[in-house]
Amino acid sequence: MNKMLVRKNDTVIVISGKDKGKTGKVLKVIPEKRKVIIEKINFIKEFIRRDQSKNVQGGIMEKEGPLHVSNVMLYCSECAQGVRVKNMKLEDGSRVRVCKKCDITIEKQ
Repeated sequence: MNKMLVRKNDTVIVISGKDKGKTGKVLKVIPEKRKVIIEKINFIKEFIRRDQSKNVQGGIMEKEGPLHVSNVMLYCSECAQGVRVKNMKLEDGSRVRVCKKCDITIEKQ
């Protein structure tokens, strides 16, 4: 399985599905399932059962659901769109992710 290029706190854009075109920050990465959870994207309804011992009132709660990593792209603020990335090695030996279109490093935002 290939390494995931999306990391926590990255800004991504959704490229397919019901939320196509929306951007958001990655809250959680699930590499075993190749999924990501993005802030304010792909809301699902969770039904909570009432529990008097824990003092929880039942009802319907909305929360972010996971999206497959193939449905998102990293967002480049310079290009203002989703872009492919490449890894470059700097002179000091560290590796950075670089936008393939404008050659600007994509740091966590």
